[in-house]
Amino acid sequence: MTVTGPQGFRAAGVAAGIKASGALDLTLVVNDGPLDVAAGVFTRNVIKAAPVLWSQEVLKQQRLKAVVLNSGGANAATGPGGFQDTHATAEKVAGVLEAGAIEVAVCSTGLIGERLPMDAVLSGVDTAVKALDASPEASLNAAKGVMTTDTKPKQAFAKHDSGWSVGGFAKGAGMLAPNLATMLSVLTTDAVVDKETLDRALRAATHITFDRLDVDGGTSTNDTVLVLASGASGVEPTEAELTELLTAVSHDLVLQLRADSEGATKDVDVTVRGAATEADAIAVARTIAEDNLVKTALFGSDPNWGRIAMALGRVPARIDPDAVSIAINGVTLFAQGVPAADRSEADLTGRAIEIVVDLGVGMSTATIYTTDLSHGYVEENSAYSS
Repeated sequence: MTVTGPQGFRAAGVAAGIKASGALDLTLVVNDGPLDVAAGVFTRNVIKAAPVLWSQEVLKQQRLKAVVLNSGGANAATGPGGFQDTHATAEKVAGVLEAGAIEVAVCSTGLIGERLPMDAVLSGVDTAVKALDASPEASLNAAKGVMTTDTKPKQAFAKHDSGWSVGGFAKGAGMLAPNLATMLSVLTTDAVVDKETLDRALRAATHITFDRLDVDGGTSTNDTVLVLASGASGVEPTEAELTELLTAVSHDLVLQLRADSEGATKDVDVTVRGAATEADAIAVARTIAEDNLVKTALFGSDPNWGRIAMALGRVPARIDPDAVSIAINGVTLFAQGVPAADRSEADLTGRAIEIVVDLGVGMSTATIYTTDLSHGYVEENSAYSS
């Protein structure tokens, strides 16, 4: 069990008819308490989808009874009508659960620029409420209900020795450079926690997990990570313990998202060490991870470190060319301004690739999780809306 692994949660994933394929396309997660504490992080894209605007507003009170999510349509760039659709969805869930609309978050994912088929959405809520359960099957269906180009559901769960736990699911396969969140993710915990602690723990966890995933540089209009706390375990962990477990589950989901990203044939860790600041380390690693020349070389298993040097050298960070070193899969290929080994010594034939750049000017470190750029990615995204 994942999202329903922690005590106090039920979930469902149903086929509401939003997708023409008849696949699962509407998910509902309900917090049965006794607590209803919640926190969330959202996209930094200026073009925010209606459900993001709604959920940001309701999360100001940091209380949630439920989250309703749909795939098959992003409800982004849909104007006032799209926001009304989101409000109507929250009102529907609230009415069926005998809660307030302000206690219901809404998430959507899919094609940008089209209104949702609201008859299907609203009737799907009724279907989902009837299917609510705490079983492993319910968890799995909930994870499937948010899939778009994903080929498999992403779920994770971890339990602390003292009896409380964290579970959750995520979706995302493209348009992944989250900037505070990921495509869509719902985390649950049965820990006893207050609003402020939960918010800090979530932000600390996402800062080094979801926010470090960068498949293609695309920050979605719909990116959302929510965490709901039921308090049903009766155990109150320390903030450090809560952050650690949230981070572990989030990291697990990030690696699953990367492994299933569109067209990926390589799982790439770009680590920058010796940076003057963490911001510099992140900026350098992200630039390397997003660079198309680097990504295509990785697709071809070509240890072309010159492309990495080019990419890092264009970042507005503190960089001393004579202090930089570049290693690929454990082989240092460039150091102190000159080649350090023949590039053929680095083996990139496997799926896992580790790029380590040491800037040699400080003590800060960051890792960005990315992929290569393949024919499959181009083909899938060239025809996404058609």
